[in-house]
Amino acid sequence: MVTGPMLLVIFVVSIALLLLAIIKFKVNPFLALMGVSILTGLGVRMPLPDIAGNISTGFGNTLRGVGIVIGLGIILGQILAESKAINAIASGMLKKVGHARANLALTMSGWLISIPVFQDAAFVIFMPLVRQIRKATKKPLVSLVASLGVGTIAAHSLVIPTPGPVAVAGNMNLNIGAFLLYSIIVSLPATLIGGVLYAKYLEKQTIKSGADKDYPDMDVASDGEVEMDTSKLPSMALSLFVLLFPLVLILVGSIMALVLPDGNSLKPIFAFFGDKNIALFLGVIVGFIALKDYFTKSTNEIIMEATQSAGLIFLITGAGGGFGTVINASGIGQYLVDTLTAFNISLIVLGFVLSQVLRSAQGSTTVALVTTSSILGPLVAATSVSPVLVGLAICAGGIGMSLPNDSGFWVLSNYSGLNVKDTIKAWTVGGTIVGLSAFAIILVLSLIPGLPGLY
Repeated sequence: MVTGPMLLVIFVVSIALLLLAIIKFKVNPFLALMGVSILTGLGVRMPLPDIAGNISTGFGNTLRGVGIVIGLGIILGQILAESKAINAIASGMLKKVGHARANLALTMSGWLISIPVFQDAAFVIFMPLVRQIRKATKKPLVSLVASLGVGTIAAHSLVIPTPGPVAVAGNMNLNIGAFLLYSIIVSLPATLIGGVLYAKYLEKQTIKSGADKDYPDMDVASDGEVEMDTSKLPSMALSLFVLLFPLVLILVGSIMALVLPDGNSLKPIFAFFGDKNIALFLGVIVGFIALKDYFTKSTNEIIMEATQSAGLIFLITGAGGGFGTVINASGIGQYLVDTLTAFNISLIVLGFVLSQVLRSAQGSTTVALVTTSSILGPLVAATSVSPVLVGLAICAGGIGMSLPNDSGFWVLSNYSGLNVKDTIKAWTVGGTIVGLSAFAIILVLSLIPGLPGLY
């Protein structure tokens, strides 16, 4: 086996090969992760049976921890989309705050809906509403798109049960309730900074320059929709109840586990219902029952549609775990930590930077989060650094610096009608502001001693 500085060289080459395969040669991330895992093992002269065994072990251990949550989270998102509960939340939010605060309504709606619904899907569904708001308020399109875009990507990157944060929690062996609580504490203010304050700045700059005239009113979206369907919507209260029910179960279970003394008869009950798998399963059941009158498809059809999009996510998540296991079994991970310790670089900073580099280089937030957490997860336990804060830093790194190699960049551009320049303003810059704001909040939390659930 290779030792010493050569391990760091092999690590850099491995990451470069992964990025080259995905960006240059358009290799599917699952195949790229599998191939680079094998090449990394060969590079460090790991015995061939050990290469295969580590990939298999990492794949299985990762999915064992997060597979059920990812699957149930995707089903819950499909339930909310099929019943038009997400439309109800967006419309209700706009009515609550009024057209004058449309940026706030779009930001919060995007943040809420992207907790269970994939960011790309949430954005596509909301765009007709954005067009309606633009006509009613005369606000610049780039400002409204920025509010919606940063709201969706922030929750997608930071809050379970989307696949990236779930994989981070599993790979870092985090208490899911504590991770969820602090992800909300971190992501909400950061999202408001990008989705409201930055969007307001964009609004002023666009009005001043008159650039919004480049986007004439469009009655028909690029996908042929005229407006958001508001027929037979569930109430906003019912929709929010279904969305938040499993998250509340997880939070309450975690809080009671900290508050109740050992031996209390209620403690195992709260632990059971607060378990991430049980809570999301119950959330799916409640969703099917509460929203059944608003479905146009059978329960089985909804589940089948959800699982069709889950397959590739499972493969990428598992392969990322396999790659991380090879990295750590080779000694690269420990050598990386020893080197950083000598330079006094915090694992929190490393988690953010490595995740940000991977995100900007190859485009996928999920791949960046899975890969970074797989590498750093086993190393955090040997240090005094909070694993929750390292996990949050990894997630924050996956928010910003979305470039044209990111499919989300083009989804936002094509469905909103923004040109590339304005997409960069709304999406790339807006998301980067949110990611940096979240990272700043994480650093502040790291300076506060005695916060419950962090260690």
